[in-house]
Amino acid sequence: MQFIDEATIELLAGNGGDGTVGWRREKYVPKGGPAGGDGGHGASIAIEATSALSTLVEFRYKRRFEGESGKAGGTSNKSGKAGTDLTIFVPVGTLVFVTPENGGERLLADLADPGAHVIAAKGGRGGLGNQHFATSTRQAPHFAEKGAPGEHVTLRFELRLLADCGIVGVPNAGKSTLLSAISAARPKVADYPFTTLEPHLGVVRVSEEESFVAVDVPGLIEGAHDGAGLGDRFLRHVERTRVLVHLLDGAKPLDELLLDKTMIDAELLAWNRHLLDKPMLLVVNKLDLPDARQRLDEIRERFGAGVLGISGATGEGVSELVYATARAIRAAPLPELDLPESAPIQLKPKDAFRIERADDGTFVVTGERVERLAAMTDFDSDEALARFERTLAKMGVEKRLRASGVAEGDTVRIGTYEFTYS
Repeated sequence: MQFIDEATIELLAGNGGDGTVGWRREKYVPKGGPAGGDGGHGASIAIEATSALSTLVEFRYKRRFEGESGKAGGTSNKSGKAGTDLTIFVPVGTLVFVTPENGGERLLADLADPGAHVIAAKGGRGGLGNQHFATSTRQAPHFAEKGAPGEHVTLRFELRLLADCGIVGVPNAGKSTLLSAISAARPKVADYPFTTLEPHLGVVRVSEEESFVAVDVPGLIEGAHDGAGLGDRFLRHVERTRVLVHLLDGAKPLDELLLDKTMIDAELLAWNRHLLDKPMLLVVNKLDLPDARQRLDEIRERFGAGVLGISGATGEGVSELVYATARAIRAAPLPELDLPESAPIQLKPKDAFRIERADDGTFVVTGERVERLAAMTDFDSDEALARFERTLAKMGVEKRLRASGVAEGDTVRIGTYEFTYS
């Protein structure tokens, strides 16, 4: 399966069903009354994390999801059927960002645990039937509400793999060979740089009761934090790890090894300043090759006796590395993601609205409540239109329109609806 760790999708929650104009028609009941049922609520769309997925490839071709709309109400006060809510599954470790219609982007949820979920798009409310609009002076209302539209949002998914240990290093340092030696994972292994083009996860068994998950991060090069060699795509997958294993190529001369280590440390620091705070095991690989043991001694002279030496090809020192990694994981704190700050959600009063003058002279009224009112009004009904105008007056919209200079015959737009002011 192809590894995809980013995706953008569009969600359109279900619209609410229309309310109905209906009347009681019962035998032996001399006087009927309004009995139009309410429309059903539209389906909401949720995002949920599951361990059954490991990539976002499902969203490579299907990028638009629509919720089921509610059904219209019936007679005899019967409500319409609500739309069935839709759940979209993503891999555990997925960050969900939402892009509001007014632009910008903010973090909606960090789905770091199986079963974690968030409602990303809410379905529209069902319209009220005419039974709700009967009063002492209007005993036979001939109008009902239309269903409210469902939310329309754009989401961006960003997968950050969940692993306890991240194996980092330059291309061809032997990271994939090591992962193959300590787990059942089988990444591609070859003797040329950039063999690994995507992160691989492997479960490492320490004992019958203990195991940990390791991720083999594709080789990093200078400038990786800015995207060189797709490094910005790979570095995010070490952010959730608790321990890092920095693998050095023992076949290289000492000066090259030191340059590699300095470069990798600099890239980790540039990507996320907290990465170098993680416990890091420095490991010299390829002890089966000439001069590698000398490199190990030289590295230990500089960085201490805690530097480990292994041969991923022959297995020498691999068990000691596994046990050392497990001990470091047990002692390490849970990682915290250093996420970009999101713009705070602006909670506005539901009766708030704005009036602006468009270039063509149209008066544009915006606001959650006023736009929903327009969407749920049946403008073909004189009674519904009269109610709409009364509600606008109570909200202060008409007063503000006059203060803004509206005149007889001017065009006023609320949502997708336009009418002539009079």
